Amino acid sequence: MKAIGYKENLPTSNELSLQDIELPSPAVSGRDILVEIKAIAVNPVDYKVRQGMKPEADQWKILGWDATGIVKAVGEEVSLFEVGDEVWYAGDLGRTGSYAEFQLVDERIVGRKPSNLTYGEAAALPLTTLTAWELLFDRMEVDKENPNKSILVIGAAGGVGSIMVQLLKQLTQLNIVGTASRETTTAWLKELGADYVINHRNKLSEEFAQHGLPEPDYVVSLNATEQHLDEIVKIIKPQGKFGFIDDPKTMNVMPFKRKAVSTHIELMFTRSLYQTDDMIEQHRILNEAARLIDEGVLKTTVGENLGLINAANLRKAHALLETHAAKGKIVLEGF
Repeated sequence: MKAIGYKENLPTSNELSLQDIELPSPAVSGRDILVEIKAIAVNPVDYKVRQGMKPEADQWKILGWDATGIVKAVGEEVSLFEVGDEVWYAGDLGRTGSYAEFQLVDERIVGRKPSNLTYGEAAALPLTTLTAWELLFDRMEVDKENPNKSILVIGAAGGVGSIMVQLLKQLTQLNIVGTASRETTTAWLKELGADYVINHRNKLSEEFAQHGLPEPDYVVSLNATEQHLDEIVKIIKPQGKFGFIDDPKTMNVMPFKRKAVSTHIELMFTRSLYQTDDMIEQHRILNEAARLIDEGVLKTTVGENLGLINAANLRKAHALLETHAAKGKIVLEGF
């Protein structure tokens, strides 16, 4: 089968950083399904692993944690899917990824693909939807019914933020404040349902004062958490909740003590990495998200489709993500 992999941690300017290769197709067993990949999306985790995780000696590392496709075979313990089903999923950080024509994935972290999206449109959503859903509803347990509460989403125009704003708008009564720094991303957030958009290049406390915004009950930081932490401490409401998904080098939560702010970290790979008892929740979340999409409640967050799934296009996608300036999600479709 065709695949794209690497053996060395190299910058995208080097053609060896991601290479077109041929590998044997995997054999299916247990609770795994074998998926023929139709489209993928790229995420920050892709380039972070490419930069920092060296493959085992002389082995190819295959990245990719967003995919849509068709079930081609099922293991003997599979009960949720049949051959021919159209599926979508984010996969497992500890296993071979989706930069390949075929991939094995545990059925418990797979959902049925939304029927009214193309493979490319659907590929933009699994990882970010799971991340946003888990952080909001499993980790922070946001109050969905109180219209007097508000949430600040920092870095809201990216992949996770683009679906998080929609989930907040459609499934909660919260007042939504998103951050962006360009006209295009500001317009994007307003289109997705943000009630207010402020500029994260300025001090958040000054932006809140300028717009007459109340202290947010919840703050979500999707990138540059270290840069914004002091301002988050200033603006968050006492007894509020703070959640983040990025990888700050240091994270001193003690400034939150005076306000008794709880801190929540989200990693959507935790359930699959540790085979948690509630691992099947990701199957349920993806199926519920597919239902909401098919009902027209949520929409895809594709920012750009770079064409075929190959090494050259994936190097381009990684380079674009590394600028931290992407709007929505980057997808690739077909081999």
